[in-house]
This record gives sequence, C-alpha cells and structure tokens, in this order.
Amino acid sequence: MHRLDVPMPGLLPFAVGSFDTIGPMSRADFPHRHTFYEIAYVTGGTGHHVVDLVRLPLVPPHLCLISPGQVHYWDRATGLRGWVILFTDDFLLGHGRDRQLLRRLAERPWLCLDGEEAHRLTALVLDMRREFGQRAEGFVSVLQAHLHVLLTRAVRLCGARLPETETGRASTVSREFTRLLSLPGAAEQSVGTLAGRLGVSVGYLNEAVKQSTGLTPGRLIRGARTLEAKRLLASTELTVRQVARQVGFADPAYFCRFFRRETGVSPGDFRREAHGNHHVRRIESIDPAGQPA
Repeated sequence: MHRLDVPMPGLLPFAVGSFDTIGPMSRADFPHRHTFYEIAYVTGGTGHHVVDLVRLPLVPPHLCLISPGQVHYWDRATGLRGWVILFTDDFLLGHGRDRQLLRRLAERPWLCLDGEEAHRLTALVLDMRREFGQRAEGFVSVLQAHLHVLLTRAVRLCGARLPETETGRASTVSREFTRLLSLPGAAEQSVGTLAGRLGVSVGYLNEAVKQSTGLTPGRLIRGARTLEAKRLLASTELTVRQVARQVGFADPAYFCRFFRRETGVSPGDFRREAHGNHHVRRIESIDPAGQPA
C-alpha cells in the first residue's frame, strides 16, 4: 500500500509533477495500490498501463484516473513521459462536488485526447505545477480550483453527465457509504456495521443508497469483495484460503461458492486465467515513504 508522501502532508495532501520529479513509484512496474487518488496525464511512451486487471495500451496523449485501493502498474512501458497529480480525499474540501466528478470519471477512467484537448490540459497542468512550486499566497485555493476545472473537463470528455447538486440527508449518507466502501477492509464489514458507522439504521441506509445508485448496500459490498478477491488472486501468491480470509470469509469453501456465484468461475480458474493473460509480478511491500521495503 503506497501512501502519499509530500513535503507538507498536514497542510497540503497534494502533489503534482512529472513522472521523473514525482519519483520511481510513479512508473512502478509491479502491482501496487494507493491510499490516494492519482491522475496520470501521459504525453509519451509505449507499453501498457494495467488497472484492476485491464490492460490499456499506451497511444498518448491519455488521461487516466486511479482511485484509492485500485491495483495498477506500468507493464513494459518505455519512454514514459507526462504529468502526475496526487491528492487525498481531504484536498477536495474546497469543492465538495468534486467527489461526484471523481465518481463519474471512475466509470470511464481512461481517456484519449485530441490535439486541442491535450494542449489545453498541458497548459492547465503546467499552471498547477507553477502554483505548487512557488507556494504564493492563496496557492492552495488556486490548486483546488485548477483541480476542479481539470475534473470538470475530464467528465465532459468522457461523455458523462455533470452531477447535479444533491441536497438532503439521504444523498449525504449514500455518498459517505460509497466513501467508506472504498477504504481498505470496509468490504469485509456487514451492512449493519457500516450503517452503525454512519449513524443510521439499516433500513434508512438501504433506502438512501438504492435511491442514489439503483443498487442495495449489500450488492455494492459483494461487488467490492469480489473485486478485492480478484486483485489478490491475480496480483499476489496468497493461497485461496488466505485470500478468503483477507476479504472476510472464515470458511474457504463458502468463499469459493460466493466467488463462483459472483463471477461464474472458481477462484483457482480465475487465477490461472489471469496469470495466463497478464504478466503479473508479486506485490512488493511499500513503506509509508513510498519506497520498496
């Protein structure tokens, strides 16, 4: 797990720079995950970017969003150039609707840009880099505004409808449930436990989440568990029993039945297929400074 390591983490949970200046972890070629958001603006290079088992060919310019908890790596990438923007959920306080924009963008996180779009994006990112480097008065607000502009333009490019302003307790509860579910280990918890953490009843949580997403909290939890199991099966050498325990199943047999019901294949078959289709290296341990242990 890679945590955001910036010069002033208490003041500014944000960083922007090139693949070179951000450091070697920005172009890591082994599967890993973050506790923060990453936006990669790729302007050059060949190879593939693998995000949650999906191989995306590099034909720049591209814009890519990696959400907290997603497993990704750069596979046989050469000449990788561009910019990386890193930020945590805390940095979004200046523009509350940006969380909704990120959810929209996550539905189509890999965008191909034309010449004019790339030119505008380059100008915006370069201005963000100057603000980040100079740290003039009010620079945090300027960076938050630039990030809001970038996310808004990206959502326009992916053809997703810009989110409407949501009001009311139900929408707030649904957003907080989605945020909780993205945290490590949250998918192992029950609907009742998550409802308790949000301070609402199970019935109210069901109503609020179904109204906002069209799905029940239980369905979303099962989806999160399945995705985490896929990540572990494809990207680690854990046994099926160990994977089951990691995603909250004490009984490996029950986990196997659950996984087959959700995916149509057994955990073993899924792992063999994933290893046959992808070049996957063992996940290395990452310390809080972002360096291999």
